[in-house]
Amino acid sequence: MSPEMIGLSFILLGLFIVIGKWIRVFSPLLQKLFLPTSIIAGLLALVLGPEILGRIVALFTSDDYILTNGFVPPEVVEVWSELPGLFINIVFASLFLGKTLPSLRKVWIIGGPQVVMGQMVSWGQYVVGLLLAVFLLAPVFGVNPMAGALIEISFVGGHGTAAGLSGTFADLGFEEGADLAIGLATIGILTGVVVGIILINWGARKGYAKEVGGQQGLSSNGRNGIVELENRDSAGELTTRPESIEPLSLHIAYVGIAIFIGFILLEGLILLEAFTWGPWTDTYLMIYVPLFPLAMVGGIITQLISDKYDKFRLIDRKMVNRISGFSLDVLIVSALATVSLTVIGDNLAAFVTLAVAGVVWNVFAFVVLAPKMIPQYWFERGIGDFGQATGITATGLLLMKVADPDNKTPALEGFGYKQIMFEPFVGGGLFTAASLPLIFQFGPVAVLIFATIVTIGWLLFGLLYFGRK
Repeated sequence: MSPEMIGLSFILLGLFIVIGKWIRVFSPLLQKLFLPTSIIAGLLALVLGPEILGRIVALFTSDDYILTNGFVPPEVVEVWSELPGLFINIVFASLFLGKTLPSLRKVWIIGGPQVVMGQMVSWGQYVVGLLLAVFLLAPVFGVNPMAGALIEISFVGGHGTAAGLSGTFADLGFEEGADLAIGLATIGILTGVVVGIILINWGARKGYAKEVGGQQGLSSNGRNGIVELENRDSAGELTTRPESIEPLSLHIAYVGIAIFIGFILLEGLILLEAFTWGPWTDTYLMIYVPLFPLAMVGGIITQLISDKYDKFRLIDRKMVNRISGFSLDVLIVSALATVSLTVIGDNLAAFVTLAVAGVVWNVFAFVVLAPKMIPQYWFERGIGDFGQATGITATGLLLMKVADPDNKTPALEGFGYKQIMFEPFVGGGLFTAASLPLIFQFGPVAVLIFATIVTIGWLLFGLLYFGRK
């Protein structure tokens, strides 16, 4: 990978993002689906790259024809394939930077029901996926049993987690899992929005969604994703003078420190394992764990140190959001652009089975279990959990905005607090990262039993504690 080719890769990435944005601006259908520009750009790059256009051209021309690889040179695809594993660390290191971390008591009081609901749904995805892997996918279709973790990795974790675990998939001998996970993440976002809007309309008719305001919440002016001139807000606060140091540079440096702390933690855990339980049990897990969940822990540590010693409050959350948002866009576009459709085609039955099962479980959990586990405003709170469990956090926020446009319920605040006790463990957290090595080391049945116990535990806690309130 020459420097020139790396530079060209980012230029083409930016070109696809700009084209994807304008396609969304002038596409009413994509606006109704609330489809992010990064997904449009990634799918466009996939279509115009070697996987689709290149294969079509190759059918009718010789191998040396200029468009045999589409409009994307193979060297660019090679660079893009490395980007998700790098940028996922930035996304997770940024999760808690610039946030004032509230007390766990306050988090529990306001967001407790959504914490319990989110944990139950996420662990339940492991149960559903592993049941399918043990009794159907592995014995009938010959799919690697680690496919049982794909629903949670893809649906709750999203494209970032799916792409970020590509190295772990490869290390464990399940390379095709990365492509399946990214494909499932795309299905998750699409179904999350579409099914979520259907559920909101159903809830409005049934009287469960009292704040939705009929169709008014679905026809907002900002559907094309452009903020009106008079309503534009600043992208970040200048906490330092540019002649001293560019504020963006400083914030990128803080993100780098968080990642470095995560790296030290991961290396320490690998070293600890090598001298303790590793040789004692002949079980090695930490060498397969990716960096990004520890980078998130590094971000929390960095923020705690900043809260204690930085009297100037130099870390601005808005600026961190811009860094994280840029990284997530690059990650999604590059991940989608390098998906192997051949792999998905070869495992189509397993792919469809996991997608359908994941959506059915999420709908069941929302419609049947949420009313019994969330004592107040179950619909507005639960629809956010449904959106996050089917797509990404942004999907949950979107559906809550439609169901409660004026924030008259505690759903949004509770959803925000929920992330503090949710994301460190599942949805891209520590267990999500460890799930593949655990299945590899102990087998799918052992992890299935563990996930079932945890799911039942969260379910009973929600029903017997919050459900009685």
